[in-house]
Order: sequence, then C-alpha cells, then structure tokens
Amino acid sequence: MPKSIKIYIFILALIPIGTIIIDANRPKPIDWTPTYSIKDKIPYGLYVLNQEIDGFFKNKEVEKFGNTPYEFLDYKYSYSDSSYSIKGSMLFIDEGFMIDEESTEELLYFASHGNSIFISASSFPEILRDSLNFDYGYTSNFSDTLQFSIKDKESYNYLKGINDVYIKDFDSTKTTVLGYQKNTNKDSYPNFVRIPYKNGMFYFHTQPAIFTNYYLLDKENYKYAEQVLSHINTDKVYWYLEETRNSVDHPMDYIFSQPALNWAWKIAIISIFVFMFFNAKRKQRVIPIIEPLKNTTIDFTKTIGNLYYQEGNHQDIIDKKIKFLLERIRNEYLMDTFDLNESFINRLHQKTGKNKTDIENIIRLIKKYRNQTNSSDKDLVEFNNAIEKLNI
Repeated sequence: MPKSIKIYIFILALIPIGTIIIDANRPKPIDWTPTYSIKDKIPYGLYVLNQEIDGFFKNKEVEKFGNTPYEFLDYKYSYSDSSYSIKGSMLFIDEGFMIDEESTEELLYFASHGNSIFISASSFPEILRDSLNFDYGYTSNFSDTLQFSIKDKESYNYLKGINDVYIKDFDSTKTTVLGYQKNTNKDSYPNFVRIPYKNGMFYFHTQPAIFTNYYLLDKENYKYAEQVLSHINTDKVYWYLEETRNSVDHPMDYIFSQPALNWAWKIAIISIFVFMFFNAKRKQRVIPIIEPLKNTTIDFTKTIGNLYYQEGNHQDIIDKKIKFLLERIRNEYLMDTFDLNESFINRLHQKTGKNKTDIENIIRLIKKYRNQTNSSDKDLVEFNNAIEKLNI
C-alpha cells in the first residue's frame, strides 16, 4: 500500500476520534426542561425529592403508584360496604394537574370518605374547580422574583421556574388560605389553600417548582417545601408518579439518555455498517458451476429394447421381461419366486397392495410364456401391458 494512502487513512480515522474526545470534554449544557420525573437529576426533575421523601414525611409511610388514580383506587374499593381498604393522603406534584375525568371523580369520592388530596400544580381541571367552588388566575404584574410564605412564617425568595398563578374566586367561609406569594410591588396573592369536601380535605398549591432538584438542594429554600408538606398529617401518603415519565419503557431509553452510551451506540452501529461495506466483496475467485453428468440409462435401455424388437425375437424379449420382473420382486419385496402358487399371489398382494386380479393375470402369463418357445407380436404387447398395469 502506498505511503500516501496510509496517511489519508490515518487522518480519516483521527477525525472521528478527535470529535469524540472534544465532545466528551465539552461542558454539558444544563437541561431546564420541567420534567417533574423522579428519574431526572436535571434542575426541574424530582430526583432529590424521591430520595428524601421519607425525611419530609417522618413517621409516615409513603407508597408510590404509577397507574391512573381511578385504576389505583377502584382496585381498593369495596362495593359490598361502599368503603375503601386504605386511608390517608394522595400526593400530586406536576407542572399541570392533567388526569382523566374518571380519575378526578374518583379523587372526589376518595376525599368524601375522610381522606386528603394534596395537589401542587399550576393548573387544575374544571371538574375540581366546579365541585370545590374555586378558580385560578394569573397576575398582571408578574415579576422575576416572588416571595413565598406560610401565613406569618419566614418568606423565601424564588426566581427560576416559578409562575404567577394564584388561587382566586373561592368561598372564604369554607376555604382556608395557608400561604401567599408576594411580588416586588408587595402585592400578595394566595398560592396555597385548604378546601373541605364532605368528610375530607383538598390542598391546592400553585408553585410545584419548589419541590424540584433546583430548590431542594438550596440550603434555605428546602425549608419552605418542608412547611408546605407538613400540612399532610395522615399516617399514609400515596404519591402519584405518572408511569409514562417515571419508568424506563425500553432498555434502550437509558442508553439514549446518557451521552457517553449514546455516542458508543452510534459508533458501534456505524462501525458495523463500515465493516459490512468493505467486506461485501468475495475474498476468493468465483467457483465455476459444474454441470452433473446426464443419466443416459433410460436412453440406453430404449436403444437395447429397439434392437430386440427390430430383430423380431419376441419370445426372447418376454423371457427377459419375466426375469427382470421376478428379480425385482425378489429384491424389492424379499420374496422367493421359485414357486408361483396361490400362496405367492396372496403374499405379493399383501406386500404390494396391488389388485389381486392383476397379480393373478401376470402370474398366469408368466407360466404360459415360460412353456412356449415362440411368441408373437400380440403376445409381447399383451405381456407388456399386464406388467405396466401391475406397476411394481
């Protein structure tokens, strides 16, 4: 191989290696997507909350579930006595509280049995707002920084990921305001309320970002999240984690989510295609096709038969056909052909399954032509037809 070709190949191989090294050492950009998934360590994931959830709910048992609230609660409902086999609080933390209508109605029914529903989100379904007589809205003078506080307790400053949503149009005779948010103009709006429903309670909080990794890792702001969750005072907490976001649906999802593994996967696939491309050619000469020798046995037999027929010795042809037939019976069916009697006919009939009348006819002709010295053209045709009819 010429030296110049080797240099080109080396340079081509060096380019992807250098690209990989540069990309691996490049600072990874921060993903600010609000996923609210417990498997995400990005700022707006819930990985830290999932790790520290037992610390937030001391002396309380936390159970996580991923199917819809309707599926979860309906399985635990007894239709015989109209009661649930579980009691406690349901916890929902998401950017938007979006569940199906059946699940929403099931939550209302679960709360009516003396249970609590805690929802931290920036939007709430209409069926809940109508049933509990409240609404949510947006302030017209949104500022970059908001102060959150629980009643008269210490305020905490929040900046990234927050929104200007607040609770409004609620029945003040039934609704208890638990927390507020203030903008830079000192305008105060309720962002955390408690609304009774029959024998249970609903808690609505409009700032789910306080539970994300970004704020729970802050030395001060995590205290506000503790204060909010402290209002859940039941012994059992059921935390809803949307299954489609908080589980790995396919083993390859984890590989694609990790940059290093993702690059390794792509390089492996490209390498396989390159290998297949350069090894597609044959590594040996084409093997020539050798035609098999033609079977001329049938042609030879026809030639010999024609010679005998042209000679006109019909008796000799019949004798040879008789010998060939009996030899075939001895080899194929392992029968003694010395005595062609009734017993021989029955055994040949049993072994071959052929028509007994045809067997009797061919045996009759064999005995007939064995005892004569001269046969005619008609005799040969008759004996040949009998053999072909028997077909053994």
